[in-house]
Amino acid sequence: MNNDGTKKTDDTQEGQQNESSLVQKIQQLGQSTIPQASDSNIHVLSIIGQVEGHVQLPPQNKTTKYEHLLPQLIAVEQNPKIEGLIILLNTVGGDVEAGLALSEMLASLSKPTVSVVLGGGHSIGVPISVATTHSFIVPTATMTIHPIRLTGLVIGVPQTFEYMDKMQDRVINFVVNHSNIKEEKFKELMFAKGNLTRDIGTNIVGAQAVEYGLIDAVGGVKEAMEKLNSLIKENNDGNKQVIQ
Repeated sequence: MNNDGTKKTDDTQEGQQNESSLVQKIQQLGQSTIPQASDSNIHVLSIIGQVEGHVQLPPQNKTTKYEHLLPQLIAVEQNPKIEGLIILLNTVGGDVEAGLALSEMLASLSKPTVSVVLGGGHSIGVPISVATTHSFIVPTATMTIHPIRLTGLVIGVPQTFEYMDKMQDRVINFVVNHSNIKEEKFKELMFAKGNLTRDIGTNIVGAQAVEYGLIDAVGGVKEAMEKLNSLIKENNDGNKQVIQ
């Protein structure tokens, strides 16, 4: 009787634990089962919503805090098990200096990196998307290129304009140096009139970004993974030759 009773109790406890685990998964992810990723040599980093910089945005805003991403990028660089990085972008833009900081960090990594623009890579999302070794954009994704803006109190003096002009030059120079677009063409898209309803600039879709030389190729997850694995192989082969 005791043995049977103990077994029934154990089975009941195990059933309750499984049920509790299942409920937690449903609450957190909206699904009962999740795919278990094996140990991978590729790290995935997503930049979603608005890039949050020095000012904290309201809680209802979907944001990516750049101070959370910077340590992750250092960890990717230091971890010998990680051989490549893939960036998934669906961002409306955000803080200019925070976006440039992320872009410079990505560009300075020694490991192969690939970006995929999904949905949108607008505003400061443009330099982030071109900062990687190779960039992709899905056919339906869009990228908005426009002049930088200042929010809050703006002092109406020539120095304010000069400051904005210099900051804008930093964005332009970074994009031109890390993509195949010409400076004249990028400025033309940035200052175009009539393309955006309430703003100056241009909204480009999928293949247009590749046509202008801003993004390297049209493609999604499959193409990005194939390219990243190819870059990792090239990088590893190069390291072996150096060691020999």
